[in-house]
Amino acid sequence: MFESLSDRLSGVFTSLRGHGRLTEENIQAGLREVRLALLEADVNFSVVKTFVDNVRAKCVGQDLLKGVNPAQQVVKIVHDELVSILGGESSTLNLAGAQPASIMLVGLQGSGKTTSAGKLANLLRKQKMRPYLVPLDVYRPAAIDQLMVLAKQLNIPCFPSTTEMTPHQIALAALEQARAEQATVLILDTAGRLHVDEALMDELKDLKETLHPQEILFVADAMTGQEAVNVAQAFHEKITLTGVVLTKMDGDARGGAALSIRSVIGAPVKFVGVGEKLSEMEVFHPDRIAGRILGMGDVLTLVEKAQETINAEEAEALAKKMRKASFNFEDFLQQLRRIKKIGSLDSIFKMIPGFSGIREKIQAATNAMPEKELVKVEAIISSMTVQERQNPDILNGSRRARIARGAGVTVTDVNRLVKQFEDMRKMMKSVMGGKQKRPAIPGLGQMNLPGMAGMGLPPMPDNQGSALRFGSSSSSSDQRKKKKKEKRKHGRK
Repeated sequence: MFESLSDRLSGVFTSLRGHGRLTEENIQAGLREVRLALLEADVNFSVVKTFVDNVRAKCVGQDLLKGVNPAQQVVKIVHDELVSILGGESSTLNLAGAQPASIMLVGLQGSGKTTSAGKLANLLRKQKMRPYLVPLDVYRPAAIDQLMVLAKQLNIPCFPSTTEMTPHQIALAALEQARAEQATVLILDTAGRLHVDEALMDELKDLKETLHPQEILFVADAMTGQEAVNVAQAFHEKITLTGVVLTKMDGDARGGAALSIRSVIGAPVKFVGVGEKLSEMEVFHPDRIAGRILGMGDVLTLVEKAQETINAEEAEALAKKMRKASFNFEDFLQQLRRIKKIGSLDSIFKMIPGFSGIREKIQAATNAMPEKELVKVEAIISSMTVQERQNPDILNGSRRARIARGAGVTVTDVNRLVKQFEDMRKMMKSVMGGKQKRPAIPGLGQMNLPGMAGMGLPPMPDNQGSALRFGSSSSSSDQRKKKKKEKRKHGRK
């Protein structure tokens, strides 16, 4: 999401470079492109107008800060305005009051309420709460069973609703059961409904008056764009929403709903679904989303995900292995699998400042997507025996041939991976021992990313777009040999 918007805004900022001062003329030209980019992203027209007017007022005639060019200053202004229309600060759940507290999820059919209920329960459990799931959808076939299956996967208690009961009866019985089981928060999964269906909307009003939920969250499919905002506004007028959950934020939607919904209805976006797994729900941080839109990355979210996946003791043990050059394929395989838990390489690159375009560089250099290259690497390592993973030095020719057959790759691929792994192990030993500078990260220089140590990320492409060392079609040693051959050839001529 936001990719097309990010590309358009990057073009605007690039066009402003070289100007010595922000003037009416160059700002007007830039804001015209910003306006078109936001409208194409399906952002509400009134929100776009307010946004552009505020940016223009702050830009025109403003003196440049020392050491800052016009493009950088406009980026700062646009960033601040984006944060403002996204809500300013992240909003937390207000669960004060009666125990157990109640959260009611409402929205259209197919917006992802049931899955979001499971994700939210999982997230709250990580925050030391005791959630209790309540299926209230007695209309959709198997809706109750779906939530019960999710609850079983998460090992979270769920009220055994039946279609013979009314939502009102289920809610009262579930409240008593939750108290008996000492649950701290009730998550109510209501049936999907259209805002024009008066009977079903009255049902929500009845549930609200019965349970007095602390939170009423509207679950919106981010893929529906501006229509999600219109429906949310109708729900808000009838039952007063306290927040919004945006689902499918990992899709290719243009992002209009995320950028419009707070300004239009006044209720903040509190959570976003960023994948299909039950662990893939995040708190909505306006400043971080604004950073992603402007290509600044989101290191804080990346660090939080890494900390959830990586054990501190294991990371320290891995660092010791790196210092002694005893890091082996078994360790590397574990790191690859941990990276998968954090997210795709594409999503990781987007969170690292300066890496927003790295995916395209890797694809151009390797003629394959990063994920596919790592799949090949994992297949090769998985084809090894435990002894071979722990002691790569025993990998002779016959063993490599067997590994290649098992992984469905060529012996050349296996040889290349082993060679590059040895090179990386030597480099790690010298870096961890402080004998040479840490490798520069594009856009970050020698800056270290906190919490990223021990993740096992392969060396990244440089600013010229050189290939990934692992799984690449050509290694640095291959390139050096090629250059030597060319020099000898020219010498003979």
